[in-house]
Amino acid sequence: MARIVMKFGGTSMAGTERIRRVANIVRAQAARGDQVAVVVSAMAGETDRLVNFCREANPLYDPAEYDVVVASGEQVTSGLLALTLQALGCKARSWLGWQLPIHTIEAHAKARVESIDADALLASMEAGEIAVIPGFQGLSEDNRVTTLGRGGSDTSAVAVAAAIKADRCDIYTDVDGVYTTDPRIVAKAKKQKAVTYEEMLELASVGAKVLQTRSVGLAMKEKVRVQVLSSFIGEGAPPADDLPGTMIVSEAEMDELVEKGLMERQLVTGIAHDKNEAKVILTRVPDRPGAVANIFEPLAAASINVDMIIQNVGRDKGETDVTFTVPQTDLARAQALLEDRRGEIGFNRIITDSKIAKISVVGVGMKSHAGVASSMFRALSDRGINIQAISTSEIKISVMIDEDETELAVRVLHTAYGLDAKD
Repeated sequence: MARIVMKFGGTSMAGTERIRRVANIVRAQAARGDQVAVVVSAMAGETDRLVNFCREANPLYDPAEYDVVVASGEQVTSGLLALTLQALGCKARSWLGWQLPIHTIEAHAKARVESIDADALLASMEAGEIAVIPGFQGLSEDNRVTTLGRGGSDTSAVAVAAAIKADRCDIYTDVDGVYTTDPRIVAKAKKQKAVTYEEMLELASVGAKVLQTRSVGLAMKEKVRVQVLSSFIGEGAPPADDLPGTMIVSEAEMDELVEKGLMERQLVTGIAHDKNEAKVILTRVPDRPGAVANIFEPLAAASINVDMIIQNVGRDKGETDVTFTVPQTDLARAQALLEDRRGEIGFNRIITDSKIAKISVVGVGMKSHAGVASSMFRALSDRGINIQAISTSEIKISVMIDEDETELAVRVLHTAYGLDAKD
């Protein structure tokens, strides 16, 4: 008997027919004798609808009241799934975030899970009851409802899995696993049997939409084995144990899979792309100590994430140009903040460009193999794709290119690293 957490996203919960499909998947897992907890998202589009209600009610809304409103979407789906499971003859009940409770810290609308009181939940599961838990929500130190930020249901599921020491956390989405790249761009993209936490964290952070970044980081920290599967499977399909998707595992477990011949050692695991970034160039910034800090401190204080950064070679007059990227949604705010600090920073002009894309190559094999970067640069150069900026980590190389060349770059790199599926 295993202890399994199953998480279903918004598209899986979009309407009574899909909820019934989910209920059948859950029932099949429980029928194997497993203890099952289910974490659900709101119906697709519901959170956006609730957010708009908050904005219409008060553009300067109180974040605490905002959380009360937007958390209700998951409350609806958790109750509906519990009802549907009961109709199928299963013992099931819903547990709201405050009933466990799921304790959170930090600000409303972007809270972080601190701890989960799992005793009552475990007792219920051990008695054969399927627990249905709304994702995305928790309880603050002053007993107010909180939400974890967009995509927070993945984090909820991993946190629950860690709290109850689950054998596995199955994340059901509208894709059936983690692919070497977006199959809509590259028809020969391959589904991976397993990727490491580090690889998935990098892929999630650079544009892969399969899992939310914070959930992967939490899984790595708590050593929760995560599996990505599709909820859109036919009636009567076998449960996750027999229909595996992609496992997210430690590097040690990956080594074991390779030694057993269940996985091939790969130099590159995947190619990701992100069109949601914008480029900012500040010209003629004073080339002196503290100048760069004056640029990025106000952006950090405003919680604007900066990614790629380039400082050009200094000019004769003790000046330099500084280039960096921010999320497109933060571009106007970043520009306004920098304009307010023009005198303090001392730059001449701000030049922006939102028609860019970030292309990233990710793989733990980079740790021990040279030439990954040069292969990337040569492949792009041979197709006339210009690189505007570069950033790297131990297992990732990202480049900034023109947005119009995104699909071409992904296809070129996928082939260059030998990731195309064989016919």
